[in-house]
Amino acid sequence: MSEASEAPFDLFVIGGGINGTGIARDAQGRGLSVALAEMHDLASATSSASTKLFHGGLRYLEFFEVGLVRKALIERETLLSAMPHISWPMRFVLPYSPDMRFEGETPTSRLLNVFMPWMKGRRPAWLIRFGLFLYDNLGGRKYLPGTRTLDLTTAPEGAALDDRFAKAYEYSDCWVEDARLVALNARDAEERGARIMVRTRVVSAERGEGLWHVTVETPEGAQAVHRARALVNAGGPWVENIVRHAVGMNTSEGVRLVRGSHIVTRRLFDHDKAYFFQGEDGRIIFAIPYETDFTLIGTTDKDHGGDPARPAKCTQEEENYLLAFASSYFRKPVTRDDVVWTYSGVRPLYDDGAKSATAATRDYVLSLDAGPATDGGMGSEPPLLSVFGGKITTYRKLAEQAFSRLHPFFPAAGGDWTAGVALPGGDFPVDGVKALTERLKADHPFLDAYWAGRLIRAYGTEAAQMLNGATAASDLGQNFGATLSAREVDWLMTREYARTAEDVVWRRSKLGLRMSEDEIAALDEYMTGRTTKGETQ
Repeated sequence: MSEASEAPFDLFVIGGGINGTGIARDAQGRGLSVALAEMHDLASATSSASTKLFHGGLRYLEFFEVGLVRKALIERETLLSAMPHISWPMRFVLPYSPDMRFEGETPTSRLLNVFMPWMKGRRPAWLIRFGLFLYDNLGGRKYLPGTRTLDLTTAPEGAALDDRFAKAYEYSDCWVEDARLVALNARDAEERGARIMVRTRVVSAERGEGLWHVTVETPEGAQAVHRARALVNAGGPWVENIVRHAVGMNTSEGVRLVRGSHIVTRRLFDHDKAYFFQGEDGRIIFAIPYETDFTLIGTTDKDHGGDPARPAKCTQEEENYLLAFASSYFRKPVTRDDVVWTYSGVRPLYDDGAKSATAATRDYVLSLDAGPATDGGMGSEPPLLSVFGGKITTYRKLAEQAFSRLHPFFPAAGGDWTAGVALPGGDFPVDGVKALTERLKADHPFLDAYWAGRLIRAYGTEAAQMLNGATAASDLGQNFGATLSAREVDWLMTREYARTAEDVVWRRSKLGLRMSEDEIAALDEYMTGRTTKGETQ
């Protein structure tokens, strides 16, 4: 083991998901020195397995979580302006049926049971419309249109649905490429001076001499020690394990792990709007246009017991549930033959040790430990900040609030700065994707519409830099299939921390849906060769 020779970092972040990379970017931009260690690939767990939406949480209104929804709605458009390549507005169609019910007991359902007992747990149309009115107006809207009512007997959105649905409400939320969001936050942090270490496991962290001493294990199996003035535990599903085992502290705080599973099918409808389906059991799922030729359906909500490191997989029961749920809405039943891929993620919900996660713990919790307080009110030890929960929509606000907890230890640091500041490739208008795509095609005529559109949606203004000098597809090097070239793979390895084919085809992109096993194997061989030669920087 070697003691790192560099000066102590101000902040050492454990975890390369959206919370960890968001905090690293925020802190580095304030003038702090930051290091981040992720034991696997960036976004290898929860942050690449979401339903991929920036949303305010429409259903949280049933729990009177108005403040939480308002915060998320305001943030939704702030994020759109910073990353218009990997996020974009999406319209959601919510078909209405008088049989729709609440899921379990909520504050809203209890009120209706008192004043409208004849509803017997059903959601009335006026309540849904009122909720959508609040959703339209709580956070203000600059880019997103408001709610409207659809006649499904004549609207094209009704063509794919069962005839019993005659009316729907259409409202706005936003799509986001979740794993790319993580990679771009990490990259922006590094370009501002942070040190990002992937496939680097934190073995232990100990306080001593006014600093944290963090022992890490590198991809080659060697151990090194880094020092830092503060430690951030953004381990997601592993946050409790890190506190108990890596740091060696007892805590009553923990997480309840909830597995959300999704299925991807062939394309089920011929428009670019998503569906919001409410089941008679009170639960909801989405059916979302996905990767041009597919439909994403999810999610389930099941407790995930045991070790969070155990792979989370969509079970047969969950797949059957999603197929049956979707089939109850679509005119043509969705069957297992339609399914081309499934994925699952484990979401950590805060548990204070006294109760299970409830509506009150839907938001994140930031827990600060700095030892016994001194006369000045601050702790006497280098601080540990642990992040419990959180979601993609509020990751940037979480990062700001995380630093506000740490600010007393770094009083000279800069102020909040990330609102609306573009991530790499996002320096163009929210409505500028079409123009950018056409410009890329004009400059590189060998690109077809799909290829050009995919590159802009992944890299934004940097797509032109990636293709610089190419006048034919052959100029981009080896073709791995599905428009993936060696030029793009090299970019992902040198700028976005990709090391394996899985990193590229299932996280930095979803090209695995289009590539054969042989093509993916050839990609893995190519990337292994580059890594062996040290060609990743």
